[in-house]
Amino acid sequence: MTSTLPPIVQAFSGAAGSATANAITYPLDLVTTRVQTSHSAKGATGAVRVFRHVLHKYGLDGLYDGIGTDIGATILSNFFYFYAYSFMRNLLSRRKAPGLIPSSSPSSARNIPTKTLLLSVPEELAVGFLAGVMSRAISTPLSVITARLQTENEERDDAESKSESPVEPRASTSSRLAQVVKSIYNERGLVGFWRGFEAVVLLSLNPSLTFFLYQIYRRLFLRGTDRQTPKPAQAFVGAALSNSIAVAILYPLILAKTRLQASRSTSRTSSISSASYIWTEAYQRGGLRGLYQGLEVTIVKGFLSQGVTMMVKQRIEQLGIALYMYRSASAVSA
Repeated sequence: MTSTLPPIVQAFSGAAGSATANAITYPLDLVTTRVQTSHSAKGATGAVRVFRHVLHKYGLDGLYDGIGTDIGATILSNFFYFYAYSFMRNLLSRRKAPGLIPSSSPSSARNIPTKTLLLSVPEELAVGFLAGVMSRAISTPLSVITARLQTENEERDDAESKSESPVEPRASTSSRLAQVVKSIYNERGLVGFWRGFEAVVLLSLNPSLTFFLYQIYRRLFLRGTDRQTPKPAQAFVGAALSNSIAVAILYPLILAKTRLQASRSTSRTSSISSASYIWTEAYQRGGLRGLYQGLEVTIVKGFLSQGVTMMVKQRIEQLGIALYMYRSASAVSA
């Protein structure tokens, strides 16, 4: 992602791409969360069991529990991430090479930005990390609510299997949302909405690592104008592969974050200490594989989601450039 379009344009295109990808892959996201928080559902087989169980018991609607808050978190997170990333990257590029990135004034089509500066590895990772921290600080409350909504049926099913008395029927979506928000607040106050944020901060390495790998993909496999402005299909492949590698590297953190955010615990223990406990328990239960429970379905979901995000983002930016050139040419001819 080295477009020199204005940050607000990149933020809009990134948020639109991520929202589209999220809507398409959300059932996979729900299944992933259920697998990550379950002590019995493991690997691809466990994911299939979870999918079939939810579909059979709750219907198609059950596969979209929490999608409203999740799309909200996705739009917020990605809008601020792409805005902060592009703003800081362009700022750093201008300081390192003044004049390389021209200002995009509508007075002439010649002012359309066409070049970017390749940053060093530490610079790329630092910019991505800082952008990730800022975006996740804003979107974490919605992510916590989503995780609780996604695992609510799992706890309900466990209670139903252990009790002979009938379980109360499910409340409406708005009522369940209000109950989850109230429950989180009662457990730990406002701090509860940022539960697991320390682990989330570390996971800000995920998007920075993803985009760093994406830059490598562009430098190694794309040539000419495609390297500067990849075609949507090229953006899909590069982003999907990059995200899959990043997820595999950081997966134990992803597992800890999901379990922390889905937890009903009222403990004030720090997220880092809680994450250590989660890793110890996971290792004792399943050995090294326990630390990677649900990795397969997470990679599939991330592959599709990141690929669609970048493909849609690239298409929107291409349309934006074409519109900009058309308006600029019209202004010059007039």
